[in-house]
Amino acid sequence: MPRVLLIDDDAQLGPPLANYFRRFELELVHALRPSGGLTRLRGGHFDAAILDVMLPEMDGFELCRTIRRESDIPILMLTARGEVMDRVVGLELGADDYLPKPFEPRELVARVQTVLRRRRAVPGPATGASADLLRFDGLVVDPARRSVERLGEPVTLTGTEFELLLLLARGSGRVHSRDDILNHLRGHEADLYTRAVDLLVSRLRRKLEPLDCIKTLRNAGYSLALRPAVP
Repeated sequence: MPRVLLIDDDAQLGPPLANYFRRFELELVHALRPSGGLTRLRGGHFDAAILDVMLPEMDGFELCRTIRRESDIPILMLTARGEVMDRVVGLELGADDYLPKPFEPRELVARVQTVLRRRRAVPGPATGASADLLRFDGLVVDPARRSVERLGEPVTLTGTEFELLLLLARGSGRVHSRDDILNHLRGHEADLYTRAVDLLVSRLRRKLEPLDCIKTLRNAGYSLALRPAVP
């Protein structure tokens, strides 16, 4: 059963939410303070984390930054309703998704299930796996193992970053609009917050430097800028 860590100082939130998560075969563990949450993350296996923005000791942004220095675990931020800047900052720091408060438990579960699906590796064949590799000048993407090599060196990506790169690599030469990318990553209709895609692309570009991997087409979207490698 996938384990999800909720870090939120609302003591009344955890127990009913944990009961609800169990209906979907998810185990929710609740930590009230960032220090306790970090201890749990470092000491036990978790498949995703949910962080509130307003926390004691450190806010959710600093907590997200701390976790990202140590782990590529999927992170979902709980932000104040209407606070677009909270969403922007969270995504810039490496969060995979966000959900405004107050939220419906079913939507939170759906968002968690989505980031877990992105994270889940597809088992590759024992032999001949190289045939499935996506090879470009300086870049190799392995969909089966969900791994990336840039100029021969491994690159650590979050689940969302990998899914974006895989989308661009599989549609090499095709232009993907921001809404198309959001729909693909979230698995449901985009909410017009297309700035999220720009932030995600910016993060991915930085991780793939010095390669110039992603081309921006004004008012159109993004495409992979690399040429397929010659066998």
